[in-house]
This record gives sequence, structure tokens and C-alpha cells, in this order.
Amino acid sequence: MKHLFWHAWQASALRQAQCFHATAQSEYVDIRERGFRQPVCVLPNGIDLPPLGEAPGGDRRRLLFLGRIHPVKGIDVLLRAWQAVQARFTDWDLHIVGPDHNGYLAKMKALATDLQLKRVFFRGPLYGAQKWRAYGEASLFVLPTHSENFGMAVGEALAAGVPAIVTRGAPWAGLPDQDAGWWISLGPEPLISCMEHALATPRQRLREMGLAGREWIGREYSWDRIGAQFAETYRWLDCGGTAPPWVRLS
Repeated sequence: MKHLFWHAWQASALRQAQCFHATAQSEYVDIRERGFRQPVCVLPNGIDLPPLGEAPGGDRRRLLFLGRIHPVKGIDVLLRAWQAVQARFTDWDLHIVGPDHNGYLAKMKALATDLQLKRVFFRGPLYGAQKWRAYGEASLFVLPTHSENFGMAVGEALAAGVPAIVTRGAPWAGLPDQDAGWWISLGPEPLISCMEHALATPRQRLREMGLAGREWIGREYSWDRIGAQFAETYRWLDCGGTAPPWVRLS
């Protein structure tokens, strides 16, 4: 049915589009591979900066995953990596936050039981102020995804002042360059190695990395900046002239 709908309606509508928006290079490539030759505006999603709270205190430290409980997110890899490091880092807890996808949450809970994991908390979906509170209570964010067009949760974590571990399935190559986290290969071993380093990082150093990430988000991903770039794109589409540098014509 989806295939028929695509050919009957969506493909026709998209062929009439004057310009496409891609949030990352991977989306741009997908658009071209589908045969669309229109200009493509390559701009990330805008990200709101929440008020910055105090750094998490107390004896416990929190590693946070926030996103859909879906096979593509690599949660099974995260749980296996946690099994490898949990005995060494007894002051850390792992919180997994997000909505279930087709019963995958039950599979992940069963895997956590089979692996005899400790200090793992499945908290369900959180929205609005509760979601931002979850970011604020975390010392470190992790997204071991297999594939991600953008990874909004990464930007939100950084905006909240939380450094991130992200696999190369998501387009966040700037994390190490911005001193805001780690961008690692997919699979259990790279994640275990990174977690052993990251979880041993002193609180103050993680806080500094989180603040660097927040500054990066404010500088390059704020809605003021992204909105102005979209406005310039629309002016170009309406009036012509030289295309903005983020619009790809080929």
C-alpha cells in the first residue's frame, strides 16, 4: 500500500517541489539517489536552548539514553556495553527514556534481565519539562544508533549542557572537534572502550565538555540562526540571484 501511495501521490508531489530541505548530508544523498534534481537546502534542525541548571550533584552519576525504544537505536549494544563496565563504575546508573516501538521495550527489559544488569532504569517516554529535567539530571548522554538522519536528542542534550557519546550512524562528527563528546564507530567494542574512558572522566571535566557543547549549539543550531538561513533561502527562491551557500544546486 505504501508503495502504491508513493507512486500515485507522493512522487508526483515531490517532483513539483521547488526546493528540498535536508537536515544532513545523508538526507541530501537520499534525495539525489531518488532522482530529484531540484535545489536542496542543507540545514540542520533548529534547537532550543533551555535554561541552564546546576551541574548534577550527589553520590550518583547518570548516563542517559533518550529516544525511541527501537532496534535502529542500538539499545541492545548499549546494554551489552553496560554489562562490561557496570562493575567498575558503581557510582553510575543507566537511564533509558523513550516510547516503546512495537514491543521492543519488553525485549530490551528481557535482555537486561538475561545479562544480569544492575542499575538500569527504563523510565518510559518523557515530554516537555520532564524531558528537559531528564537531560539536566544526566552527567553524560549516549546514542549508539545504527542510522540517524540528524539525531535531535543529541542536540537537545548538548543544549542542556550534557556531553554526548554518539556513534557514526548519526551526523555528529563535530563532537570531538568542539570538545563536546565522542563520535565513535558502531558496535559493542568501540562503545565499551569509549564508556570506560568517559565514565572515568571527572565531573568537572564532563561539565566543561557539556558547556562547550551548549555554546556550539547556541552558535550554530539556534533557531535565530537557522530561521534566518531559512528566510534567506525563501527570498532566493522568490527573487532569484545567487543561491545561499547551504543550497546545493548539483
